[in-house]
Amino acid sequence: MLKNYLKILLRGAKRNPIYMLINIVGLAVGMAVSVLILLFVQHELSYDKYHENTDNIYRISREWFNQEGETSLHLGHLAPAFSPLLLSDFSSDIKESARLFNANPQVKFEDKSFIEERYFFAEPAAFKIFTWQMVEGDPEEALSYPDGVIITESTAKKYFGDVNPMGKRLEINLANIEFTLQVRGIVKDTPDQSHFKFDFLASFDPVEEFFGGPDQILQNFGSNSFSTYVLLEDHVKADEFEKQLPAFIDRHMSASNTGVPASASTRLNLWPIADIHLYSNLDSEIEPNSSIEYVYIYLAIAFFILVIACVNFMNLSTARSAKRAMEVGLRKVMGADKKLLVKQFMGESFMLTILASIIACLLIYISLPTFANFTGKVLNFNLIDQPEYLGWIALLILVVGVFSGSYPALYLSGFQPGRVMKGTFKTNPVHERLRSALVIGQFTISIILIVSVIVVINQLDFMKNRELGFDKDDIVVLPAYSEFTANYDMMENRLLQHNGIEGVAIASRVPSGRLLDSQGTVTEVNGEMITLDVRIADIHVSHSFIDVLGIQMASGRNFDENLASDSTEAFILNETAVRAIGWATNEEAIQKPFNYGSRRGYIVGVMKDFHFESLHQPIAPIVFMIPEDRMNNVAIKIKDGYRDEVLAYLNSEWQGMRSESPFNPAFIEDRFIEQYEAEERVGKIFGFFAFLAIIISVLGLFGLASFSTEQRIKEIGIRKVMGASVMSIVTLLGKDFLKLVMVGFIISIPIAWYGMKYWLANFAYSISMNWLIFALAGLIAFVVAILTVSSHSIKAALVNPVHSIKRD
Repeated sequence: MLKNYLKILLRGAKRNPIYMLINIVGLAVGMAVSVLILLFVQHELSYDKYHENTDNIYRISREWFNQEGETSLHLGHLAPAFSPLLLSDFSSDIKESARLFNANPQVKFEDKSFIEERYFFAEPAAFKIFTWQMVEGDPEEALSYPDGVIITESTAKKYFGDVNPMGKRLEINLANIEFTLQVRGIVKDTPDQSHFKFDFLASFDPVEEFFGGPDQILQNFGSNSFSTYVLLEDHVKADEFEKQLPAFIDRHMSASNTGVPASASTRLNLWPIADIHLYSNLDSEIEPNSSIEYVYIYLAIAFFILVIACVNFMNLSTARSAKRAMEVGLRKVMGADKKLLVKQFMGESFMLTILASIIACLLIYISLPTFANFTGKVLNFNLIDQPEYLGWIALLILVVGVFSGSYPALYLSGFQPGRVMKGTFKTNPVHERLRSALVIGQFTISIILIVSVIVVINQLDFMKNRELGFDKDDIVVLPAYSEFTANYDMMENRLLQHNGIEGVAIASRVPSGRLLDSQGTVTEVNGEMITLDVRIADIHVSHSFIDVLGIQMASGRNFDENLASDSTEAFILNETAVRAIGWATNEEAIQKPFNYGSRRGYIVGVMKDFHFESLHQPIAPIVFMIPEDRMNNVAIKIKDGYRDEVLAYLNSEWQGMRSESPFNPAFIEDRFIEQYEAEERVGKIFGFFAFLAIIISVLGLFGLASFSTEQRIKEIGIRKVMGASVMSIVTLLGKDFLKLVMVGFIISIPIAWYGMKYWLANFAYSISMNWLIFALAGLIAFVVAILTVSSHSIKAALVNPVHSIKRD
């Protein structure tokens, strides 16, 4: 029987090769795209699940609230005191607790020197919480030595080649503090599905010493820079444990001056480690995370593209009903019942689906490296090493085969043999309407994807080109080393002697960074000194910082180098800080007493608001001051046309003073653009899949137009004999399809508007959704549809009418 079905299928393919090619190619592309997206989604959903105790591992975050109870800051890091205190207070609930401290030191071995961003100080208990595979050495023993360090296999290769690194010494320079570490362990590289990856795990002892020793660190609730993880006992429920944390905070942290308990302004939250990658996008993360929303979007795209491909199959199968009506009639006359015919047509569907799946697998193998590079993920599709993927393919074949073949099978097997044999068979209008609905659905999905692409591209363009309130162009940033800051005036004058350098400044942070530093504030409001519940971020700068960045003053004055008091007492706020404090005007803030942390002074100026952080974040209240510490960055303004010359000069100066450190300049404008890489990747993925959706829809429309034209070939010939022009025939044949595209366009508008409005809500500053976006998307769909349909219509209209009328 299967052999007979195969023969029938091959005969049909020989008679209608275009139909067969469209069906197979459409299904193959749809299946390939779906599998690629599913590989990506599987990768996203598998983060941190390789740990043996994944279900019991939690990261603790810290959240702050303003006086209205709204979250003002939420960090994925804690102060160092929390971890040991939690372990002490909840010894029956917490099995293990560990802190990690991320740093970016310069690491040197012989003539090799690198700035390492994946360098962590870690407590030995980290290896009891996480499942990292040691290659050599004992992790607890290695990290118990003050000079101990564990490195990954790739790091060992990078520094030592094929030489065994055990016992080798590495020279470390961290914040101008130099020390030596000894390699006491080697660990396998962290799996790609980890919310943070490391190259170095160093002993935690130097960190404790830096913060004043084990006793002093227990009093430190302000340095929120420690990634803190706990392994809960099996019997502990995270939500119940979390309810005990406010009381824990009040036991160890003092109430405010007004008697408000500490738990009213700050809170600790538990994050299951497997949820961090997709659900945690806090104000501080070790590495940028993804979002579960994008997973849902990609799954929806995979589903819709597969639906479009299946719809093509159904439409083309039912459109060819007249061609197969006689076959069905003869089979029924010869004794075939409906059940047998359903089996035949379903069998044909599955044969086509299997063939399409084979082609899809080839497409996956060919495109996977490009797609993996595109998404920045390590993706694999190996049916031998990963036989579970065969189950995926089998399930996909089953779903596609049933979904795409069931309706045509039921429809074709339902023909009445008497009407077919008499030649009175006509297609049921219900089926015509259903086919039209399916075409509408295809173009609705395609237009939604086109709108999404246009919105993402416009939003990216908006973010990259929006005026930020300062001059971001040609400002290069270098790390500030101790010799530079200690001799800043001399170094500034030396750099300014170069014709291409317009200005030099130093600061604790520069625009494009996050505003994570803040202290308590007391100031005068309505004639009374009050403690503010408003969080005001602080930036430490040199006198020239505001001028170098071209920030405009709204009121008052800039810092003055000739006034010694400005270095110890002066503050400058931004306009948002003035409004947050409650002053009616910028002028009202000038000369107001202002106590920030341990510093006492007054406000000398208010600068206009500017975007210090990315456009994901609203402009935050900021205070600027001129202390002597925490000057981590040198900002150098380059004159137009001097970029290459100045970079070469800075490189030579750097090598002369810091030859042991790599020269890594970064431009502020580039750093802002880098913050939108996730959105840029989404835009590219949307564009790629939208293109594929349109291609698959066009394949279906091409097939339908072909059969529609073929069925009306005699009508076309008669119309031409009666004097109809080519344009009128093209219009006649194409208008029905264009009506369907129009309906799809109308349906897509509210869906696309709502979806993209929701996506734009992720940005504090975004474009507005206007009618031009939808008009452009509709125009693209209409042009594509017109070109597809008219290609057949014009060809049919140009045929000699004599041949058209004589055609069987």
